[in-house]
Amino acid sequence: MKIRQMQKEDARAVWEIECLSFPDPWSLADIEKEACGQTPAFYLVCLEEERVIGFAGFWKIMDEGHITNVAVHPDFRKKGAGDLLVAALLKEGKKQGIRAFTLEVRVSNQGAIHLYEKHGFFQAGRRKQYYKTEDGLIMWTQAGE
Repeated sequence: MKIRQMQKEDARAVWEIECLSFPDPWSLADIEKEACGQTPAFYLVCLEEERVIGFAGFWKIMDEGHITNVAVHPDFRKKGAGDLLVAALLKEGKKQGIRAFTLEVRVSNQGAIHLYEKHGFFQAGRRKQYYKTEDGLIMWTQAGE
């Protein structure tokens, strides 16, 4: 597997993974905006033999990063792609001067919670009904930890 920065031509593959991964996916247009630098975002993709199999991104807000999404195609889950993507995001954030990262995750998504805790994230709060039908856990970590 290889990690690289997302490019505009990756948007459709990223959107397809988004649709397979989340009940309320972002639109293709929103993903294209993120890929083109029209937002304060930085995105990575994970490739398996040149096929986009996962992606992750953050918004840089001053010296903090808000991880917006991490997703891996269902056919490639539990093979290390998510781990590589989160590690690469934290490394890139440190390069960009980000001192801390935050994210929200569904309380039922124990796999993701475990992954984030592995990278030093800790639970810092809860947002009621953040995901329409489910609470979101607020997690934080220091960049590069």
